[in-house]
Amino acid sequence: MMKHRKYLETAFLSWRAITAAPLRTILTSLIISFGIMALVGILSATDALKQSLESNFTSLGANTLTVRSSQGGFFVGGADYRENPKITYRQAEAFKKRMDFPGSITSLSYVASGTAKLAYENITTNPNNMVTATDENYLITGGFELAEGRNFTADDVYAGRNYTILGNETRRDLFGEGPAVGKVIKIQGQPYLVVGVLAEKGNSGLFSGDRGAWVTLTYARSHFSGGVPNYTISTMSPSAPLLTAVEGRAMAIMRSVRKLSPRERDNFSIMRSDSIAKSLIENLSMVTVVAFIIGIITLLGASIALMNIMLVSVTERTKEIGTRKAIGATRQSITQQFLTEALIITQLGGWTGILFGIAIGNVVAQQIGGHFFIPWGWIAVAFLMSVGVGLISGWYPAKKAAELDPVEALRYE
Repeated sequence: MMKHRKYLETAFLSWRAITAAPLRTILTSLIISFGIMALVGILSATDALKQSLESNFTSLGANTLTVRSSQGGFFVGGADYRENPKITYRQAEAFKKRMDFPGSITSLSYVASGTAKLAYENITTNPNNMVTATDENYLITGGFELAEGRNFTADDVYAGRNYTILGNETRRDLFGEGPAVGKVIKIQGQPYLVVGVLAEKGNSGLFSGDRGAWVTLTYARSHFSGGVPNYTISTMSPSAPLLTAVEGRAMAIMRSVRKLSPRERDNFSIMRSDSIAKSLIENLSMVTVVAFIIGIITLLGASIALMNIMLVSVTERTKEIGTRKAIGATRQSITQQFLTEALIITQLGGWTGILFGIAIGNVVAQQIGGHFFIPWGWIAVAFLMSVGVGLISGWYPAKKAAELDPVEALRYE
């Protein structure tokens, strides 16, 4: 009980000393709060961006792998430069027929036009719409959802019907908020019946399916010119744990389709949907490290400033310390008082910085389409760091105050 009373008395004396110099306390706390705010704010924003990336890639088909002609476009081996051959329609069809992994779904697609104009009656869009030729499985493997209408059927693709599915933004350009399904539009001068509209992907700007049009593969092959198309193959695994097995099967089939001998290297690439997200998230981890270093440097500067201020306080209060020692204050109680002062100042700055950091992190989360969250992990780190700053900065001034000779201290002017 006596110990508790002593601690309360020490805290009261510390608080009285702090409030006696409010400007000094506020300035010192602000230095600490900026360091904590930078730490919590940047790290919270990074976590929000990671969550946004993960959700975006999940919406694109988390269990999907994509086969393309090449990843970068060229092989580099000594002086030999060879462009990878395109994936032709025959090869893509052969792959789709032979991809027999239980529960997997395979789709074929290619970009029919990257600068298409779409028109409805007297309304014409800018030539910034991508037209993608697809089969009946493309929306499934791509993780797309329909806002209205329906997907292509296998019969639509086989018969080569002039049907189209519009992105949500393109629909608004042509029809406003009115219905689009059942209307006939023109793409590059050819009529197409709108059978569906994709649901909005969001405003993150990553992998947006809101702009563009999708047409049946067979119809596009006979109505879009521009050389031999380069096909993309997408295969969805029945579950995430089986994605590696599906990838192995896809690799074997594609090598067979491309007629590669065992000694020949792959002239195509297989990209897993989760590998892109992992790559981006790994890059974001570097941002986390940099933010942590910035926070540490800022807090180091704050701790030096706090130590200087505490040393000035010891000098200014030398007579007060001598008086306390003369009436029985121990070295331990003097040390506790100055350490408590340092801790109170760092906690005032620390929690102010934490609150501002949470606000900054959540503003970024809202901007990229995330949701409100409280980064408890980073709050705990920031709290411990502010306590550490208080103890480190306050220890030497407290030690110096405790070691003052009471007689010399009383005579100090």
